[in-house]
Amino acid sequence: MDSSVHLDNVVMQFGDFTAVQKTDLKIESGEFFSFLGPSGCGKTTILNMISGFLDPTQGVVRIGGNDMRGVPANKRPTSMIFQNLALFPLMTVAENIEFGLEVRGVSKAERKKTSDRLLELVALEGSGTKKVSELSGGQKQRIAIARALAVEPQVLLLDEPLSALDLKLRQHMRTELKEIQRKTGITFIYITHDQGEALTMSDRVAVMSAGKLQQVADPITLYRDPKTAFVASFVGENNGITGTVLSSDGTTATIDAGELGPLSGRCQSVLENGSRATLFVRPEQLHLNGEGNNHLAAKIDEVNFEGSYLTLNSILSTQKAISVQMGANQYSEDFSHGHELQLSFSSQDAVVIAGEADHV
Repeated sequence: MDSSVHLDNVVMQFGDFTAVQKTDLKIESGEFFSFLGPSGCGKTTILNMISGFLDPTQGVVRIGGNDMRGVPANKRPTSMIFQNLALFPLMTVAENIEFGLEVRGVSKAERKKTSDRLLELVALEGSGTKKVSELSGGQKQRIAIARALAVEPQVLLLDEPLSALDLKLRQHMRTELKEIQRKTGITFIYITHDQGEALTMSDRVAVMSAGKLQQVADPITLYRDPKTAFVASFVGENNGITGTVLSSDGTTATIDAGELGPLSGRCQSVLENGSRATLFVRPEQLHLNGEGNNHLAAKIDEVNFEGSYLTLNSILSTQKAISVQMGANQYSEDFSHGHELQLSFSSQDAVVIAGEADHV
């Protein structure tokens, strides 16, 4: 069954405000696809257009190849899990799961069979008679998923469903969600501002800013090869150093970073000599006294111990902050405020993107 979703040049405007700029995007059948971006970037608006709660100002939403114009939310082959889960507190777990089926006139015996099967799928066998109030946060999350799956949607829409959970439970539920998606084969479309969620679970991620798709790619490509300064700074931790382009051949670019000297990194297109560009290098790609054709001198401002790794928040000679990350086993008693560092990194571990870092 085709459960793809095509946003066919959709635009969403509210009066003079454009919440979603023209977007053409195909989400494949059975894909775990995430929209990632800060609050107000338009990602939930896109979800509401897919679900039918909003009609696009321009363009068409297609699900399974079918034009959804004029099809109301309750007639679309979608289910949605909201941030607050919206479980019915006076119903049992089984009644919550079976609610959509009861509305559709499905027999009691079939409803029972479906709820039992889904309780097994979400690893909550035997919990059907419990009240919602008896469940933990993670269990409520799984019941909301089971209820959404009961009506056999082609597409499951998830609007920041893990945001209310504590860190450990969120991390656990990421694994649970991905496993449920793998078992069911349903297309999952997930909305989040948490890059960890998006990178961990998704087959592909669309990064959004100010209503515009900045980049759509698999998580590794987003992290290693960001196409815009916004993606480079929003996805993962990054250090940005701005300078003037000295040379560029479409593969490697060198910038003049003032008193920091020339620095080079990978580039995805030819950058004009004399234009402004920003070199981005990840904290974990900076090495102490290591090999690499780029070198920086810095002084430690603060040392943060974060369990398995250390972060050295440091200052360059230009007074710009730069972050260095390393394994906790590399800790030295010399790592204190004011300690001088000699940093290096390879051009292959950095990327140069047109534009000013201050505008990220």
